[in-house]
Amino acid sequence: MEARPAVDDAALGREALSVLEANWTGCATVPAPGLYPHQWSWDSAFVVIGLARHRPDRARAELLGLLQGQWATGMLPHIVFRTPEAYFPGPSVWRSQDHESAPPVLTSGLTAPPLHGLALWWLYRHTGDVAFVRRVFPAIAAQHAYLAAARDLGGGGLAAIVHPWESGMDDSPSWDEPLAALPEIRYGYRKLEPAERHPDSDHDRYVWLALRYRDAGYRAEYLRDEHPFAIEDPMFNGIWLASCLAMAELAPLTGADGKPHAEQAERIRHALLERLWDGFFYARDLRTDRLIKVCTVGAFGPLLDPGLASEHVSAAVDLLESARFMGATGYPVPSCEIRAATFDRTRYWRGPSWVNTNWLLRHAATVHALEPLGRQLANGTLRLVRQAGFRECFDPFDGSGRGCRDFSWSAALTLDLLADSVEL
Repeated sequence: MEARPAVDDAALGREALSVLEANWTGCATVPAPGLYPHQWSWDSAFVVIGLARHRPDRARAELLGLLQGQWATGMLPHIVFRTPEAYFPGPSVWRSQDHESAPPVLTSGLTAPPLHGLALWWLYRHTGDVAFVRRVFPAIAAQHAYLAAARDLGGGGLAAIVHPWESGMDDSPSWDEPLAALPEIRYGYRKLEPAERHPDSDHDRYVWLALRYRDAGYRAEYLRDEHPFAIEDPMFNGIWLASCLAMAELAPLTGADGKPHAEQAERIRHALLERLWDGFFYARDLRTDRLIKVCTVGAFGPLLDPGLASEHVSAAVDLLESARFMGATGYPVPSCEIRAATFDRTRYWRGPSWVNTNWLLRHAATVHALEPLGRQLANGTLRLVRQAGFRECFDPFDGSGRGCRDFSWSAALTLDLLADSVEL
């Protein structure tokens, strides 16, 4: 593809900033207008990363706004409800106000991938703002302590997700098998008529899982002993490991000891290989104690670890660049291997390419000094947004946009990908 003039990239950056400005509510950035009217935890972490070099005050406000939703247990919820706009499942489903550990602001009762330590490190790296690190560090340390204390359901050092929404990759085929073991439930998700539902949708089961956890008082003991969905996910834990390393590096700035964070990262590193590696990283279903042999983009999460052994890095990168993933598509990176029976280029997290996972893999390439792979991921992702705009996700074969328009993390991470070569 012919190189575009720098002025085009500068214009793209200004468009990205305009999207983020339009999606700003005064205390948070909504993922997209209309469909996602509140603050999502994972999305906000990517917004912090994207704004770190261009609007650091907004990046700081984004993270502080999210932390207003943190529970006394340290749990950082996956949604903080910011507006009266309707959304299902909304506050009436989660009933956070009934829980003694919940904050005054209404939230969900689930958590999300713990990218926030890495986001704080990213912000510090580009601003040098030690005072802000000191202000926020204890809250993120509490988030990590919650994961270690309440979510190591398998006892091996990894955090378990207890709902597909906690993965950030809601409809991934990795969850098909454990969801199929649940009862057949019909709640009328989003009040859709049966004819409007996808025939393979598990969203009614999603609501059922959320209600079970809520009715159990969001207790860690219930998750350990009774909750029917418990998965050790390689992407979630790869992100946690990267955030632990970031916290270890930031700790001396706050007068804290970085050693416990480095030791937590080492425990996760060992457990990823001990529990999830079988020639490739797979999710583990704790209720059957079996690996879920589905290859998705989530399985590349452990590449975020700069200490991952070279033989495991090589195996993962070989798979990523093979015809099962990037080697057979025009754009990076399909969210499920394209040869799988579960691959669907039209359905969320079952095939489309996403800017956020592309960014994570590009960061992974950087930490392993895989410069050609990093350039390929960055350039391919920028081609997607140049061609189709700041869409929620993209067809990995033809690059057409799917899902919402003006999606915040697509705009924010475009800014970061452009930042090294464009002055905005």
